[in-house]
Amino acid sequence: MSSVRVPAAEVVESHVRAFFRGHAVEVVHHDLGPERRAVVPDLRVLVVSPGPRGDSWAYVTAGCWAAMEKDGHGPEFVMTAHVRDQRFIQLMAMIAYYHCGGHQLDLEHSMPIGEPWVPGSTCDHLLISLPYLHGPDLEHCPVPGGHARVLWTLPVTTAEIEFRRQHGHEALEQLFDEAEINPTDPFRASVV
Repeated sequence: MSSVRVPAAEVVESHVRAFFRGHAVEVVHHDLGPERRAVVPDLRVLVVSPGPRGDSWAYVTAGCWAAMEKDGHGPEFVMTAHVRDQRFIQLMAMIAYYHCGGHQLDLEHSMPIGEPWVPGSTCDHLLISLPYLHGPDLEHCPVPGGHARVLWTLPVTTAEIEFRRQHGHEALEQLFDEAEINPTDPFRASVV
């Protein structure tokens, strides 16, 4: 796997740059510290500015697939936010470490953030979903020896996670659709 690890992260980066053509893309090598860096050695967070594809910022991991692929398949993650902030880069690094450190996130999974998404927000979990804001052209990323699937990390509330546990992922997504949530609004009301 090590022979394709760095090229895979570079391919993910190229895929993101091609998808977000016309947007500025900054590559951030977030320092996880030596022990955590060993878990996701090639992690970079791609910070995508607003542009032709949307007025939000996008934060995308590159390096999760390389650290965790199985039979050529594995995820990377995207988060959309209302501003450019170091907080979101840190969250993406946290997601990568959480995923690669043994939790193996996938579609319809969730993870606790341990604090509000941003100060004052009631969103304190992340729900792993399809990248509805960006579509399948971002989601499907061919890499050497397989493909990465770019999944959305949607900030949600504890009540929404509890609802999902009782009624299922699709029922929660239906509530999001009915409420027409703005997924980049950190202060949006819970749909539950």
